[in-house]
Formats: sequence, structure tokens, C-alpha cells
Amino acid sequence: MNGYPVPEELRSARLRLIPMTPAFIQAVLDGRKAEAEGLSGVVIPDGWPDDDDRYLHMWLKDMIDAPQFAKWRARVLVPVEGEARMIGHAGFHGPPNDDGMAEMGYTIFPEFRGRGLATEAAQRLMAFAKENGATLIRASVSPDNAPSLAMTRKLGLVQIGEQMDEIDGLELVFERPL
Repeated sequence: MNGYPVPEELRSARLRLIPMTPAFIQAVLDGRKAEAEGLSGVVIPDGWPDDDDRYLHMWLKDMIDAPQFAKWRARVLVPVEGEARMIGHAGFHGPPNDDGMAEMGYTIFPEFRGRGLATEAAQRLMAFAKENGATLIRASVSPDNAPSLAMTRKLGLVQIGEQMDEIDGLELVFERPL
């Protein structure tokens, strides 16, 4: 895990998007919270990763298998102001495919929802994707996730179909040209 290319932090008006590294993820998965916090400079909420551990295992494998795509992987979300406390995570499923499509994902922890933070994180991810050669953005959303469905539409993404995800089940697929 040494020599992993750590991407630069992204920022928006209210958020810092701090790259997760393989060492950070491994420490989280091993239950070494203090070490993970030291590696990231972020206060991790009690109880995390909970169900997110399934994603962490996948992200860790992807990061080790393809470190050249580090800048497209998962990021910890923390406020710009105040304590560097993790309020969620966001990133891409990987770099743009051959058609220039990059799929983003995001999670805001329940106590921080309803403040427009997911929208802000997604807007910053979309700008990053465009700056780095993507021409199309995608988001896959559960049909039961009304806030995320509203957000994707607010961002100008249009439903193009649906898919069955092996982890999340039925998802509606949204896209928008960048």
C-alpha cells in the first residue's frame, strides 16, 4: 500500500472531499479507528462503516488493483468550517469508460441530511469529472430514495433506464452530458 498515489483534496463552498487511501480503508475495516483518523486527519463517527463495509472492501480491492485511477475513487466528506468530522462519503465507481461516462455515488449520514450537502458534493464531483475528461455523468438511485431522486433531477440528470445491482437491488439510472 506504500507508494499509492494520493490524489489532491477537492473543495466546494462548504465541503472538503478528502481522498480515502488503501491504508485508511484497511485501518477502518480492521477496526483501528484511531489509526484511520490519524491517517486521514478526520474524526470518524462511531458505528461507521456499518453497512458501508461492503463498499470499503470493494474500493480497497479496486485501489490495489488499479492505483493509477486513485483520483476517481472514494472520498471522505467533511465540512470546510469547524471540526474535520466525517459527514459522509462520495466518489466515482471508477474512471470514465470508453464512452466518457463516469458514474458517481454519494452518501450523507442521516444527521446531516436535508442541508443540500449531497447536491453540493455531487456538483463538485461533476465539475471534477468534466475537468478530467468525462463527457457524461451517471448516477444510479434506489426507486425508494426520494431525496436522492429529487437531487438527481435538480442536477439535470435524466432517467435513461433501470438496472439490478447485486448489492443494492433495483436502481433507476440517470445521466447527463457534461
